[in-house]
Amino acid sequence: MKKAGKNINKARAAVEKRPYQLKDAVPLLQKVKFAKFDETVEVTLRLGVDPKHADQMVRGTVVLPHGLGKTKRVLAIVGADKFQDAKNAGAEFVGGDDMVEKIQKESWTDFDAVIATVDMMKSVGGLGKVLGPKGLMPNPKTGTVTTDVTRAIQEIKAGKVEFRTDKTALVHVPVGKSSFTADKLVENASTVISSVIKAKPAAAKGKYIKGATLSSSMGPGIAIDTSALEAAAKT
Repeated sequence: MKKAGKNINKARAAVEKRPYQLKDAVPLLQKVKFAKFDETVEVTLRLGVDPKHADQMVRGTVVLPHGLGKTKRVLAIVGADKFQDAKNAGAEFVGGDDMVEKIQKESWTDFDAVIATVDMMKSVGGLGKVLGPKGLMPNPKTGTVTTDVTRAIQEIKAGKVEFRTDKTALVHVPVGKSSFTADKLVENASTVISSVIKAKPAAAKGKYIKGATLSSSMGPGIAIDTSALEAAAKT
């Protein structure tokens, strides 16, 4: 633990206390890396919204241009007529009420994403206590309750991620792995930030993006200058 403490302190010392352009922040993040595993890189945005008000909640999905660096295991809870479509699209687990029962009886969650067809939501609706806390509950707003099973699964496999504000008005979104090339991480991060900017609620007043940080699993946070992306979103 002492060694890790020295490493993180050294990494933090290499980061100036100022906002960086993304194109400069990503190489810096990779340069100060000290973990011996392939860390997840994340963007955190602090928004000028009040999550207590439903009309100021920020939520959406975005497909990362270069994916997340891992393949998500998808559970498809669909009607029998969609079983083959789900399998062909690449879902690791496919079923109907049998899958619902397995989750209810075994608290089974050995998957990374769940999609469900509209007709199955009557059964899936009872899984909130198991899937909800893990962020796995299908939702029409994120495209995981759908009639187009093939497209939903393909998007998840391609690197579709969800973003939403937490109780403190923060949005945390993974944008790839530290082993990605700098260009790929920059493009993924830019895509996420632009998507959050475009999702600004009409009820939000004042400054919307109050802060942005790029970080890795073990590394220091690096402040990001989002002004160019905010300006682009207005044009």
